Amino acid sequence: MMDQNKAGWVSPEYTVSRAVTLDREKMAANRCVAADPQSQQIECYRVLRTRILHRTARKGGNTVMITSAVPGEGKTLTSINLALTFAKAFGQTVLLVDADLRMQNIHETLGYESGKGLVEHLLDGCPVSELMVWPGVEKLTVISGGRTIGESGELLGSPGMATLVEEMKNRYTDRNVLFDAPPVLACADAICLAPLVDHIVFVVEAGRTLARDVERALKLLPKEKILGLVLNRYNPTKKESTYYYYPKYYYKK
Repeated sequence: MMDQNKAGWVSPEYTVSRAVTLDREKMAANRCVAADPQSQQIECYRVLRTRILHRTARKGGNTVMITSAVPGEGKTLTSINLALTFAKAFGQTVLLVDADLRMQNIHETLGYESGKGLVEHLLDGCPVSELMVWPGVEKLTVISGGRTIGESGELLGSPGMATLVEEMKNRYTDRNVLFDAPPVLACADAICLAPLVDHIVFVVEAGRTLARDVERALKLLPKEKILGLVLNRYNPTKKESTYYYYPKYYYKK
């Protein structure tokens, strides 16, 4: 619910973006914990958001690519939970972009149907306004869905994608743009997208990701853009009930 009395509250009207309805039960099952204000884990994402915003404000830039070394480390869910948390911050909006063109999962995780995405814009010239959806969450819009494609690295590194990223960056001064990108070691896509964004957040799964894979992946990315590492499935209590969502953020000084 919108609270008009909160100082600094920004509530844009999405008259162009297509409105969709999220499947709250599916989101809960998929561990979209930031959608539930009563969630115990939401504070972890507030800390991540605050640290990221502090560092981006100091360094400049409003586009952040979220990636990992290998598949299955939780980078898509991290992207979604961060976007939901970013949307709750005052004075700004957030655009979440599914840039994993080989395996687009954001709309499935959130539980809505989406037929158009980046591929339709880059290959078919589909207007950006037809790609964007408003999921009923204030200050959040999403570009997700569309057909998958094997030659996605070429698209993500294309002049058309560079133009699109610049448009996303500059259209609204109060907007943060989060790109959910493929794992670095799975394909060339994240490496192709990295030069176009301002910052990179790297997701690592605690107890699973090999240190040598993290080192290999980080060497392929521009180190000056890496804000830090999110240690996913961090387990500070050793209790089964709290195992999944305690992401911990490690950042460069």
